[in-house]
Amino acid sequence: MGRVTKQIEKWRGQFGREYTDRNAIFPEELDKLYERNYGISRTKMNSMFIEDMNRSVRILEVGSNIGNQLLCLQKMGFTNLYAIELQAYAVELSKLRTRNINIIQGSAFNIPYRDGSFDLVFTSGLLIHISPGDIGFVLDEIYRCSRKFIWGFEYYADCLTEVNYRGETELLWKTNFVKLYLERFPNLRLVKEEKFKYLENDNLDVMFLLEKRETGRVE
Repeated sequence: MGRVTKQIEKWRGQFGREYTDRNAIFPEELDKLYERNYGISRTKMNSMFIEDMNRSVRILEVGSNIGNQLLCLQKMGFTNLYAIELQAYAVELSKLRTRNINIIQGSAFNIPYRDGSFDLVFTSGLLIHISPGDIGFVLDEIYRCSRKFIWGFEYYADCLTEVNYRGETELLWKTNFVKLYLERFPNLRLVKEEKFKYLENDNLDVMFLLEKRETGRVE
Protein backbone atom coordinates (compact mmCIF):
# COMPACT_ATOMS: atom_id res chain seq x y z
CA MET A 1 0.00 0.00 0.00
CA GLY A 2 3.08 2.21 -0.14
CA ARG A 3 3.59 5.15 2.21
CA VAL A 4 2.91 4.51 5.90
CA THR A 5 2.47 7.40 8.32
CA LYS A 6 1.60 7.72 12.00
CA GLN A 7 -1.94 8.63 10.96
CA ILE A 8 -2.28 5.61 8.67
CA GLU A 9 -1.14 3.26 11.42
CA LYS A 10 -3.66 4.78 13.82
CA TRP A 11 -6.62 4.57 11.40
CA ARG A 12 -5.78 1.00 10.36
CA GLY A 13 -5.77 -0.15 13.98
CA GLN A 14 -8.24 -0.35 16.85
CA PHE A 15 -8.70 3.44 16.95
CA GLY A 16 -9.99 3.37 13.37
CA ARG A 17 -12.15 0.34 13.99
CA GLU A 18 -13.86 2.11 16.91
CA TYR A 19 -14.51 5.11 14.65
CA THR A 20 -16.11 2.82 12.09
CA ASP A 21 -18.37 1.19 14.67
CA ARG A 22 -19.50 4.61 15.95
CA ASN A 23 -20.49 5.80 12.48
CA ALA A 24 -22.48 2.88 11.08
CA ILE A 25 -25.54 4.79 9.88
CA PHE A 26 -27.69 4.97 6.74
CA PRO A 27 -28.74 7.96 4.57
CA GLU A 28 -31.84 8.89 6.57
CA GLU A 29 -29.82 8.94 9.81
CA LEU A 30 -27.01 10.83 8.09
CA ASP A 31 -29.43 13.53 6.96
CA LYS A 32 -30.84 13.85 10.48
CA LEU A 33 -27.33 14.13 11.92
CA TYR A 34 -26.48 16.96 9.51
CA GLU A 35 -29.76 18.71 10.28
CA ARG A 36 -28.92 18.62 13.99
CA ASN A 37 -25.41 19.92 13.35
CA TYR A 38 -26.02 22.52 10.63
CA GLY A 39 -29.77 22.90 10.16
CA ILE A 40 -29.54 21.35 6.68
CA SER A 41 -29.39 17.74 5.52
CA ARG A 42 -26.43 16.22 3.73
CA THR A 43 -28.67 15.45 0.78
CA LYS A 44 -29.61 19.13 0.44
CA MET A 45 -25.95 20.13 0.71
CA ASN A 46 -25.09 17.68 -2.06
CA SER A 47 -27.91 19.01 -4.22
CA MET A 48 -26.52 22.54 -3.93
CA PHE A 49 -23.33 21.35 -5.63
CA ILE A 50 -24.03 18.37 -7.89
CA GLU A 51 -27.78 18.28 -8.54
CA ASP A 52 -27.27 19.23 -12.20
CA MET A 53 -24.73 16.48 -12.92
CA ASN A 54 -25.70 13.51 -15.05
CA ARG A 55 -26.48 10.58 -12.77
CA SER A 56 -24.14 8.33 -14.75
CA VAL A 57 -20.97 10.36 -14.08
CA ARG A 58 -18.11 8.25 -12.77
CA ILE A 59 -17.49 9.21 -9.12
CA LEU A 60 -14.69 8.18 -6.74
CA GLU A 61 -14.71 8.79 -3.01
CA VAL A 62 -11.29 8.77 -1.35
CA GLY A 63 -11.66 7.54 2.22
CA SER A 64 -15.20 6.15 2.19
CA ASN A 65 -15.12 4.29 5.54
CA ILE A 66 -18.33 2.17 5.43
CA GLY A 67 -19.96 4.01 2.54
CA ASN A 68 -22.30 6.48 4.27
CA GLN A 69 -21.72 9.23 1.70
CA LEU A 70 -21.88 6.83 -1.23
CA LEU A 71 -25.23 5.48 -0.09
CA CYS A 72 -26.49 9.06 0.07
CA LEU A 73 -25.33 9.67 -3.51
CA GLN A 74 -26.88 6.41 -4.64
CA LYS A 75 -30.18 7.45 -3.09
CA MET A 76 -29.92 10.69 -5.12
CA GLY A 77 -29.74 8.55 -8.26
CA PHE A 78 -26.00 8.40 -8.99
CA THR A 79 -25.17 4.98 -10.42
CA ASN A 80 -21.44 4.89 -11.21
CA LEU A 81 -19.89 4.93 -7.74
CA TYR A 82 -16.41 3.85 -6.65
CA ALA A 83 -14.34 4.28 -3.51
CA ILE A 84 -11.10 3.46 -1.79
CA GLU A 85 -10.81 2.98 1.96
CA LEU A 86 -7.68 2.41 4.02
CA GLN A 87 -9.17 0.22 6.73
CA ALA A 88 -9.84 -3.43 5.85
CA TYR A 89 -12.54 -3.74 8.53
CA ALA A 90 -14.48 -0.80 7.06
CA VAL A 91 -14.18 -2.21 3.54
CA GLU A 92 -15.65 -5.53 4.64
CA LEU A 93 -18.56 -3.80 6.38
CA SER A 94 -19.10 -1.69 3.26
CA LYS A 95 -19.58 -4.80 1.17
CA LEU A 96 -22.27 -6.01 3.56
CA ARG A 97 -24.28 -2.77 3.53
CA THR A 98 -23.96 -1.55 -0.08
CA ARG A 99 -25.00 -2.86 -3.48
CA ASN A 100 -23.62 -1.87 -6.90
CA ILE A 101 -20.88 0.31 -5.37
CA ASN A 102 -17.25 -0.62 -6.03
CA ILE A 103 -15.36 -0.15 -2.74
CA ILE A 104 -11.80 -1.47 -2.46
CA GLN A 105 -9.00 -1.18 0.05
CA GLY A 106 -6.49 1.49 -0.89
CA SER A 107 -4.52 4.49 0.30
CA ALA A 108 -5.01 8.14 -0.60
CA PHE A 109 -1.24 8.29 -1.09
CA ASN A 110 -1.42 5.77 -3.93
CA ILE A 111 -4.88 5.68 -5.49
CA PRO A 112 -5.02 2.48 -7.61
CA TYR A 113 -6.60 4.06 -10.69
CA ARG A 114 -5.21 5.65 -13.83
CA ASP A 115 -4.94 9.37 -14.48
CA GLY A 116 -8.30 10.97 -15.21
CA SER A 117 -10.28 7.81 -14.42
CA PHE A 118 -13.18 9.67 -12.82
CA ASP A 119 -15.39 12.61 -13.74
CA LEU A 120 -15.48 13.61 -10.08
CA VAL A 121 -13.24 12.71 -7.14
CA PHE A 122 -14.36 13.69 -3.65
CA THR A 123 -13.50 13.56 0.03
CA SER A 124 -15.70 14.04 3.06
CA GLY A 125 -13.76 14.50 6.28
CA LEU A 126 -10.61 12.86 4.94
CA LEU A 127 -8.19 15.74 4.29
CA ILE A 128 -8.48 16.88 7.90
CA HIS A 129 -6.75 13.68 8.99
CA ILE A 130 -3.71 14.05 6.70
CA SER A 131 -0.71 15.71 8.35
CA PRO A 132 0.36 19.09 6.92
CA GLY A 133 3.66 17.57 5.80
CA ASP A 134 1.87 14.89 3.78
CA ILE A 135 -1.21 16.70 2.46
CA GLY A 136 0.44 17.58 -0.85
CA PHE A 137 0.88 13.90 -1.76
CA VAL A 138 -2.83 13.26 -1.25
CA LEU A 139 -3.94 16.36 -3.16
CA ASP A 140 -1.71 15.26 -6.04
CA GLU A 141 -3.36 11.83 -6.18
CA ILE A 142 -6.89 13.27 -6.05
CA TYR A 143 -6.02 15.73 -8.80
CA ARG A 144 -4.38 13.02 -10.91
CA CYS A 145 -7.40 10.73 -10.86
CA SER A 146 -9.95 13.44 -11.61
CA ARG A 147 -10.82 14.11 -15.22
CA LYS A 148 -13.02 17.12 -14.48
CA PHE A 149 -14.18 17.86 -10.91
CA ILE A 150 -12.85 17.75 -7.35
CA TRP A 151 -15.47 17.99 -4.62
CA GLY A 152 -14.92 18.21 -0.89
CA PHE A 153 -16.51 18.66 2.51
CA GLU A 154 -14.01 19.35 5.29
CA TYR A 155 -13.48 21.29 8.51
CA TYR A 156 -12.57 24.91 7.80
CA ALA A 157 -10.14 27.41 9.33
CA ASP A 158 -8.54 30.53 7.86
CA CYS A 159 -5.12 29.19 8.80
CA LEU A 160 -3.73 25.79 9.72
CA THR A 161 -5.03 24.73 13.14
CA GLU A 162 -4.39 21.43 14.89
CA VAL A 163 -7.39 20.04 16.81
CA ASN A 164 -7.17 17.55 19.66
CA TYR A 165 -9.18 14.55 18.52
CA ARG A 166 -10.54 12.23 21.20
CA GLY A 167 -7.54 12.96 23.39
CA GLU A 168 -5.07 12.36 20.55
CA THR A 169 -2.64 14.76 18.89
CA GLU A 170 -1.42 14.72 15.28
CA LEU A 171 -4.66 13.23 14.01
CA LEU A 172 -6.72 16.23 12.90
CA TRP A 173 -6.00 19.59 11.30
CA LYS A 174 -8.36 22.15 9.83
CA THR A 175 -7.38 24.77 7.28
CA ASN A 176 -8.46 26.43 4.04
CA PHE A 177 -8.38 23.39 1.76
CA VAL A 178 -9.72 25.32 -1.22
CA LYS A 179 -6.72 27.61 -0.99
CA LEU A 180 -4.37 24.62 -0.82
CA TYR A 181 -5.86 23.16 -4.00
CA LEU A 182 -5.86 26.45 -5.91
CA GLU A 183 -2.29 27.31 -4.94
CA ARG A 184 -1.02 23.85 -5.84
CA PHE A 185 -2.92 23.52 -9.13
CA PRO A 186 -3.27 26.88 -10.93
CA ASN A 187 -5.50 25.36 -13.62
CA LEU A 188 -8.24 24.55 -11.10
CA ARG A 189 -11.26 26.86 -11.04
CA LEU A 190 -13.49 27.31 -8.01
CA VAL A 191 -17.03 26.58 -9.17
CA LYS A 192 -18.78 26.91 -5.81
CA GLU A 193 -17.93 27.19 -2.13
CA GLU A 194 -20.27 27.29 0.86
CA LYS A 195 -19.43 27.42 4.56
CA PHE A 196 -21.75 25.76 7.05
CA LYS A 197 -21.76 26.91 10.68
CA TYR A 198 -22.57 24.48 13.46
CA LEU A 199 -25.76 25.32 15.31
CA GLU A 200 -24.21 24.76 18.74
CA ASN A 201 -20.85 26.53 18.29
CA ASP A 202 -18.93 28.82 15.93
CA ASN A 203 -17.00 26.12 14.09
CA LEU A 204 -17.31 26.05 10.32
CA ASP A 205 -17.21 23.28 7.75
CA VAL A 206 -16.82 23.99 4.04
CA MET A 207 -18.15 22.32 0.92
CA PHE A 208 -16.48 23.16 -2.37
CA LEU A 209 -16.47 22.17 -6.01
CA LEU A 210 -13.40 22.68 -8.21
CA GLU A 211 -13.14 22.20 -11.96
CA LYS A 212 -10.09 21.37 -14.06
CA ARG A 213 -9.25 23.66 -16.95
CA GLU A 214 -7.69 22.36 -20.15
CA THR A 215 -4.04 23.10 -19.33
CA GLY A 216 -1.94 20.96 -17.01
CA ARG A 217 -0.42 21.78 -13.67
CA VAL A 218 2.11 24.63 -13.69
CA GLU A 219 5.31 23.69 -11.86
